[in-house]
Amino acid sequence: MTTLVIVESPTKARTIRNYLPSDYQVEASMGHIRDLPQSASEIPEAVKGEKWAQLGVNVEADFEPIYVVPKDKKKVVKQLKDALKNAEELVLATDEDREGESISWHLLQVLKPKIPCKRMVFHEITQEAIRDALQNCRDIDDQLVHAQETRRILDRLVGYTLSPLLWKKIAWGLSAGRVQSVSVRLLVHRERQRRAFRQGSYWDLKALLDQDNTPFESKLVTLAGTKIATGSDFDANTGQIIEGRTVRLLNEAEARDLQARLTDKTWTVTDLDERPITRKPAPPFTTSTLQQEANRKLSLSARDTMRTAQNLYEQGYITYMRTDSVHLSAQAIAAARSCVEQMYGQQYLSPKPRQYSTKSKAAQEAHEAIRPAGNTFRTPRDTGLSGRELQLYELIWKRTVASQMADSRQTHITVDLEVEDAGFRSTGKRIDFPGYLRAYVEGSDDPDAALEDQEVVLPALAVGDHPECKELEAVGHETQPPGRYTEASLVKTLESEGIGRPSTYASIIGTIIDRGYAQMQKKTLIPTFTAFAVTSLLEKHFPDLVDTSFTAKMEQTLDEISTGEAEWLPYLEKFYRGDNGLETQVREREDQIDPNEARSIELENLDVKVRIGKFGPYIEAENGDGSITASIPQDLTPSELDAEQVGVILKQKTQGPEKLGLHPETGEPIYLLIGSYGPYVQLGEVSEENKKPKRMSLPKGVNLEDVTLDMALGLLALPRTLGVHPATGGKVQAGLGRFGPYVVHNQGKEGKDYRSLKKDDDVLTISMDRALEILSQPKKSKGGSRSKSKTPLKELGEHPEDKEPVNVYEGPYGTYVKHGKTNAGLPEDLSVEEITLEKALELLAAKKSSSRSKKSKSSKSSKSSKSSKSRKSTTK
Repeated sequence: MTTLVIVESPTKARTIRNYLPSDYQVEASMGHIRDLPQSASEIPEAVKGEKWAQLGVNVEADFEPIYVVPKDKKKVVKQLKDALKNAEELVLATDEDREGESISWHLLQVLKPKIPCKRMVFHEITQEAIRDALQNCRDIDDQLVHAQETRRILDRLVGYTLSPLLWKKIAWGLSAGRVQSVSVRLLVHRERQRRAFRQGSYWDLKALLDQDNTPFESKLVTLAGTKIATGSDFDANTGQIIEGRTVRLLNEAEARDLQARLTDKTWTVTDLDERPITRKPAPPFTTSTLQQEANRKLSLSARDTMRTAQNLYEQGYITYMRTDSVHLSAQAIAAARSCVEQMYGQQYLSPKPRQYSTKSKAAQEAHEAIRPAGNTFRTPRDTGLSGRELQLYELIWKRTVASQMADSRQTHITVDLEVEDAGFRSTGKRIDFPGYLRAYVEGSDDPDAALEDQEVVLPALAVGDHPECKELEAVGHETQPPGRYTEASLVKTLESEGIGRPSTYASIIGTIIDRGYAQMQKKTLIPTFTAFAVTSLLEKHFPDLVDTSFTAKMEQTLDEISTGEAEWLPYLEKFYRGDNGLETQVREREDQIDPNEARSIELENLDVKVRIGKFGPYIEAENGDGSITASIPQDLTPSELDAEQVGVILKQKTQGPEKLGLHPETGEPIYLLIGSYGPYVQLGEVSEENKKPKRMSLPKGVNLEDVTLDMALGLLALPRTLGVHPATGGKVQAGLGRFGPYVVHNQGKEGKDYRSLKKDDDVLTISMDRALEILSQPKKSKGGSRSKSKTPLKELGEHPEDKEPVNVYEGPYGTYVKHGKTNAGLPEDLSVEEITLEKALELLAAKKSSSRSKKSKSSKSSKSSKSSKSRKSTTK
C-alpha cells in the first residue's frame, strides 16, 4: 500500500516525487477538478428550469454554488479515484494560497476518501522543505476555502448579471467583471485625459560651460528674479499656465533675444550645495512587483511572467510566486548574505540582516517573498536555465541578493550661476559608494530616464568662480499628454488602490486584451472604442461597480470575511438582492438603457457620431438630406480621432478612393484607400470579374500624403525576388506581412526561413547582400535568447508511433503542441501546466483528422468542378 499525494500539475508532481520515499505515489489534479458551470450544457438537468440556473449559484437558497466536474476533468477524476483505491493515506499538497486550499477542498468533496487525509503545505520545492512539510501536515483551512468561495460567487454574480446586459445593449460577446471593468475604466479615463489635453509650448536656454577643461551643462531657471516656466506649470486641459503661478513664460523670440544679450557676458558661480543621499535597496519581490519589473526590464506580459514563474517554482528554482509578503526567512537571509560576500565582498554586505515588513493590510497569500529556493542560492549561470526562465530567475536572484546589500551613498550637487539678470542651475550626482547598485537597479516606467547609478560629473567649483561659456542655445519645448498605462503601471495602480488580488492581475489584463477592450502597442495599453462605450454605460447606470474606492472597499470586505471579521451571507444578500442590490438595479434600469445611445460614444470637438456596430466602430455623419457611415480603422485610437482624421475617412466614402495613377503595364487604376485594418493600395476596381483585386497595406510609419505612384507600384509588386541564395540555390524574397516587412529564404524541403527587417531597412529597396546579412543572423526568440529552433515551454515526451518529441511552444497566435509538422492550438481553458502527453496526442489527432477532411472536401470540390465543366462543354 502507498501514500497518495495530489498536487496541481505534472511538472510539480515530477519534482516532488524526487524528494519523497519510494512508497509515495504523486498524481496531478490538473488544476481545479470542478467549478461553477461554464456553459448551459454543463448546468445539471435537475436545476435547468430554475431562473437562477444560468448563474450557477442558487441565489434563493443562501447563494449555494452549483459545482460540476467539466467533461475534460472526468478522466482525471477517474484516474485519481483509481489511484486512491490502492492507497492507505491521502496527502493533499496543492498550493498554500486560497486557490490551492480550495482545490484541496474540492478534491476531498469529490474523491470522498475513506482513508486518513492530511493537508501538506510548502512554499518552495526542495528536499528539506518537502520533508519538513510532511512532518507538519494540518487539516484543510475551512475559513480560507470559504473566503475563496465567497469571492468566486461574487465575481460570478457580477459577471453573469452584467455581461448579458452588455450583449443586448452594445455587442455580443462582451463581458463585465468586478475588477476587469474597473481596470478598463482606468484605461479609458487616461485616454479621455489625453483627448482633453491641450499642448503648451515654452522656451528656455541651455548653456555648455567649461571649468578647468571640464565641460558641464547649465539650464536657465530665473530671469530678473522670476522663475522660468517649465512643463509642470501648464494646465493640461487648457495648454495655458496654471492660474496663480508666478512664472515667466518665454516665447521663441524672447528666448533668442536673451540668448543674444547674454552671449560673451561673464558667468559667476553664486551658490553651491552638496547634499549626501543614502538609498536603500528595494524589498524582495511580491507577485505585483515581479510583474512590474519583468514588464519593464524583460518586456514580459503579466501573463507570461506568471507562467514562467510557475514553471520555475514547480521545477524547484524559486519559492511560491503568488504572495503579497516581502518577508524573508532566516535561511533565505543567510543564503543571500553568503552570495553578497562571495560575489561582491564584505564591504558590500549590509551591517545587519535586513528584514522587510509587508505594508499591505490585506496580505494573506504565501508567507514569504519570491526568492531563489533552498538554503543556498544557485547563481543564474549554475542553474542550466535558458531563455525566458533564465532571465526571470536572474531578476529574482539579483533582487533578493541586493536586498541584503549595503546602502548606496551618493552626493547630489547643485550649482547656481548668474550672468547679468539671468539665473542658471547645474545639477550633478557623485556615487560615493555604489552598494546594492552593483547588483540591482530598479526599473522605471520611463525608458528614457537615467538609471539611478548613472553619475553626472561636475568640475570642482567654488562660489565666485567664472566658468567660460562655450555654447548658449535657445531650446523650445512642448508639453506632453499623460502617458498611457503599461502593464507595469496598471498593475501598480491596481495594487495601490487596493483593487483585486495581485495573483489575478495577469488573467485580468489578458481578458481585457482578448475581449477587445484594449490593444497592446509599444508596451502600452490603448483602450478601444468598445471600451469607451462599455465604460460610459457602466458609469451612467452602475457607477459604484466601476468606482475605484467602492471596489477597494469590496475587496476589503472580502478579506474581512476570510478572517471572520465580516459575515459572508448578509454581505452577498445586500450586494445582490438588497433594495439597491445588483439584481434590482439591472431589472429597473434595463429598460432605461437605449441601445442606440449605449452604442454611441461622445468625443468632444467632433461634429460626427461615433458608434459601435456589428463589424466594429464607425463614423456617422450628416450628408445633405441623409447620413453616411464609414468604418474607423482598427489602429486608430479614440484619442487620435480628430476632425482631420474624420475628414480623410469620410472623403473616401463621399468622393471615392484617391486615384494615384495607372499601372504602366496593365493600364489598371491604382487607388489609395482606408479600410478597417488601416490604409492600403489597390490595383484595379472591385467587379464581378475581379472580386478580390490585389491589395497591399502601407508599411507602419508611412503617412497617406507620402504615398506616390512609384511607392504603390513597389508595394503591389511584393513579394519581390532579390536573387538566389549562394548556399542552397533557393529563392530569396522581400515582402510585407502581418508582422511587418521581412526577407525569406526558400529552402525547399527544409521549409522557409524568415527574418524581420530592421528599423532602417526598406522592403522596397533592400539589396540581396543586405538580405543575406540579415538571414545569416540567428533568430531571436521572445525570451531574448537566439536560437535557430524554438525552446519549448514544456517537453511532454515521445510520440508512441515514431518516437519523435511532442512539445509545447508559444507562437504568435497563442500556445500550441507540436509533433513533426503538425501543430495544434491549446484550448483556452487548458493551461501549459495542465497539458499532458495524452491530451496532446488527442489534440494532434483531431488536427490531423481535420486537415485530412479539409483536403478531402477540397479534392471532391475540385473533382466536382472539373466534372461540371466537362458536362458544360459536352452540352454546347
